[in-house]
Amino acid sequence: MDKKQLASQPLFFERNRVFRVYLGGMGFNAFWGDEPVDNMFPEEWVASKVKALNPKYFGVRDGVSKIKDTDIFFDDLLEEYKEELLGNRKYDCLVKFLDSAIRLPVQVHPTKEFSKKHFNSDYGKTEAWLVAATRPNAKIYFGFKDKIDKKTLSELEERSETERDIMASVLGSVDAKVGDIYLIRAGLIHAIGAGCTIIEVQEPTDFTIQPERWCGDYHISYNEEYIGLDKDTALDCFDYDLYGEKAIQMAKITPKTIYDKDGVKKEALITYDDTPCFAQNRYTIRGGCVKMSFGVSVWICLDGEGEIVGENYRKAIEKGDYFYLPYAAENKFSARSEKGCTLIECLPSKQD
Repeated sequence: MDKKQLASQPLFFERNRVFRVYLGGMGFNAFWGDEPVDNMFPEEWVASKVKALNPKYFGVRDGVSKIKDTDIFFDDLLEEYKEELLGNRKYDCLVKFLDSAIRLPVQVHPTKEFSKKHFNSDYGKTEAWLVAATRPNAKIYFGFKDKIDKKTLSELEERSETERDIMASVLGSVDAKVGDIYLIRAGLIHAIGAGCTIIEVQEPTDFTIQPERWCGDYHISYNEEYIGLDKDTALDCFDYDLYGEKAIQMAKITPKTIYDKDGVKKEALITYDDTPCFAQNRYTIRGGCVKMSFGVSVWICLDGEGEIVGENYRKAIEKGDYFYLPYAAENKFSARSEKGCTLIECLPSKQD
């Protein structure tokens, strides 16, 4: 198959596990049959054109996806076949699976304005979480538990050198439940707790400020905490007015049923009214068929099995499979399932 044809149909990818400073990944066994152990590669970056910011070197394309059964990197294909893959649209989101065995560092992500000023980037890192699976006693954290100021946060960061869990004690928390959806707007302090498998869709950066000295047994360097910024500037990234029940309720999203007929239920998980940065839908297919109508989107089979069909095209999919739908493939392919499956559709920013 030539590259142009490849770029005009659903694109599948090689596995793309990415190094992070936290332990996890055992939960991936349920999706891909990985060895059921936790290690330092607890994330799977899906249809990614984004390079990871890592303290260790794993190559200049670390984090960038490779097309299935080829040596072609996705960012190269996007550059070479813009018309087929993008049309006149932007692909400006990043989708990930995350699986945590321990609590992740307390962190915050920058707004677009902060990123533009300090990182010369047009994107911050607003993100959304869909809880796909949990281990016992899984929790997630949002907002400060009580009102706090920048000086106190700075002092807590210093205390975390010897009091390793001091930062979590000042955050609000909720039990993680399968199917829950949360929108983590830039500026909101947060942390994924131990025992969560999450599908995350976010702006296409790896900007994370994490004012905490330890992640499990991993000692976080000053540069990793503040990604090259001085501490005073980095701590301006936090919204200190987001605390208590207000922060938790701001993050919680309730799915909205769009339709439920002919063997297909469509729910909007994240809409452009929630954020212009991306959108996310869930399709529960039981004997029905979904026409994939927006090119420049990412699709994940969350459970069950089905198939993708088009003119002279048919491909079986099952739990854990994911693919990118090019602009040229818009309205030319459908997903269907007789036995039942659940598909997640991740869309880029609201287009003009």
